[in-house]
Amino acid sequence: MNERDLLSSELSSRLAGTLADPAASAPPQPLREAVESAMRRYFEHLDGSQATDLYAMVMAEVEAPLLACVLEHTDGNQTRAADVLGLNRGTLRKKLKIYGLIEGDAP
Repeated sequence: MNERDLLSSELSSRLAGTLADPAASAPPQPLREAVESAMRRYFEHLDGSQATDLYAMVMAEVEAPLLACVLEHTDGNQTRAADVLGLNRGTLRKKLKIYGLIEGDAP
């Protein structure tokens, strides 16, 4: 498993624990703790290998689903999504294109 797959898998499993499950006996894990836990496990699994481009990898793993969820929440209304995220609408559109969440050429 390469670094990106390892990080993606670890973040996914940790972030899944942040979602409230009414049937679960334990309270959901706060997002910050989930990310910290995922990063610690990621470093443990490197087995001495050097991590590179970690910031970009983490941001890509978190930002794409964040944008997708907010866009879904706003029924695809990019102006409302930009407001929810605290972004300029142009910045949001650029990010949506980068992650392939809307049609158009990535910048």
